[in-house]
Amino acid sequence: MLNRFLFSSLTLLFFITLVITSCEEKNKPGRNRIEIFPDKDNGGITLPENFGAMVVVDTLGRGRHLVVNKNGDIYVHLRRLNNEGKGIVALRDINHDGRADHIEGYSEVTGTGIELHKGYLYFSSRTQVFRAKLNKDELLPSGPADTLVHLVDGTGHMEKPFTFDGKGNMYVNVGSATNTCQEEPRTEGSPGIYPCVELETRAGIWRFSEDQLNQEQTLDKRYATGIRNAVALTWNFEEDKLYALQHGRDDLHRFWPDYYTEEDNLELPAEEFLDVEEGDDFGWPYCYFDQFKDQRLKCPEYGGDGQSTEGCEGIKKPLIGFPGHWGPNDILFYTGKMFPEKYRNGAFVAFHGSWNRLGSTQQGYNVIFIPMKDGKPSGEWEVFADGFTGGPIESSGDARYRPCGLAQGPDGSLFIVDSQKGRIWRVMYYEDGIPGYNEMPVSTAVAVESEEELDEALLPGKQVYQTYCASCHMMSGKGAPGMNPPLIDTDWVVGDKERLIKVILNGLNDPIEIKGEIYQNIMASHAFLTDQQIADVLSYIRNSWGNSASNVTLEEVAETRANNN
Repeated sequence: MLNRFLFSSLTLLFFITLVITSCEEKNKPGRNRIEIFPDKDNGGITLPENFGAMVVVDTLGRGRHLVVNKNGDIYVHLRRLNNEGKGIVALRDINHDGRADHIEGYSEVTGTGIELHKGYLYFSSRTQVFRAKLNKDELLPSGPADTLVHLVDGTGHMEKPFTFDGKGNMYVNVGSATNTCQEEPRTEGSPGIYPCVELETRAGIWRFSEDQLNQEQTLDKRYATGIRNAVALTWNFEEDKLYALQHGRDDLHRFWPDYYTEEDNLELPAEEFLDVEEGDDFGWPYCYFDQFKDQRLKCPEYGGDGQSTEGCEGIKKPLIGFPGHWGPNDILFYTGKMFPEKYRNGAFVAFHGSWNRLGSTQQGYNVIFIPMKDGKPSGEWEVFADGFTGGPIESSGDARYRPCGLAQGPDGSLFIVDSQKGRIWRVMYYEDGIPGYNEMPVSTAVAVESEEELDEALLPGKQVYQTYCASCHMMSGKGAPGMNPPLIDTDWVVGDKERLIKVILNGLNDPIEIKGEIYQNIMASHAFLTDQQIADVLSYIRNSWGNSASNVTLEEVAETRANNN
């Protein structure tokens, strides 16, 4: 009897131990414990096998970068103020179904950079970096924000993303004011300024203290230089090193047709993946990287011809030269345990997409993955998330979505934010296959605009537009957000003729605001056009894409040119 009792007890103990062990095994980090289902269409994007995505929230506004707190709260920085006049949006999932059901706005500061660091919410404008104390369990800071850094103002690339190294330092990107530091910005054949004075305050990365107030951007704080614009910027704690991706220059063929073909203009130069160390100089504006030749070449503004490497031989190469004009806007080194082992410590990059590939399908608009080992790429990069545009597009404004910011959730999921309308995806991995789908559908319908019939009298103006204007303002007239203004339904186009003619003759050197959005790119003078060409092209844009205004006459152009100062 005793033996039977002992046997029964041991058997019971064995089964209890087995159950406990099984539960512990199921709940180990890295096992599939996800209870949130993805949307059936992954919110309109494509992903690798066993990955799914759900839309956390839609139509927040023009989202740039985002960050996710340890409790799952999400913070998104906006390019422009939302309907409530706020530049930052905070989101909380109260009922734990994966979707944001509590949304609040904070601050009137628009921009790109946003981070959570040591109990503070950090964010940047065009000219400053701020921080505000974020108390435990609070969605928004309760007190005012302090100013940590004052940065140079001006035109051009004004995004100020930043990152921290965990040792008390903050690194801030300060993009270039121009395309290539030309004497006459964005003008055919104009030489580059040497030495380029921009490098003293622009086109580099500056290092500051993470907690000292009212710091000034001085030359002694410059960490690295020769970087045209690094919107994608992060510290890799595994390697204890700074990484960035550079936006390459534009318009090789347009400004230097003797050396570069239209095809060259589409593909060159590379978007550069950089490992950045103190004192590095990556060559802008004197050199660019040709990913096909695997060389840095001298820029034509400084005597280059598409072949010469003179003066560029000793400049540090990128880790990868990505296709030209893809627009890398964020980078994230994956440290979570949800995704398979191959993704551990690898890099995700969000490509915002090109705007200056005139005559060809726009490219980028995806999230790619780079396997990494010992701080270097360990294999070929691959497209991870795609389908954001909704199909082939010829203008960036036609994209359904444009991925811009990346963040990692506390459970290891990957968050992606769109800059067109502000959709956020949460990407999850299901080890044993997708268990089911969220029953709430997300519309993927895309409105298709019919092409307007053009008055035959406007055809000469269309030809001028295609040659000299479409590379910046797009064939659709929609421009490029934050860069080149739209030509549709704006008083700049359909309003005062004399002002419009003077824009062509004199160019624009200062940012302009249209419907609440700032456009920063310098427009070069096009006074080289004949009076007839100016009259033709302005008549065309004043009567295209839904615009309806009186034509500009040859006489009006001639009179304005004669009186122009």
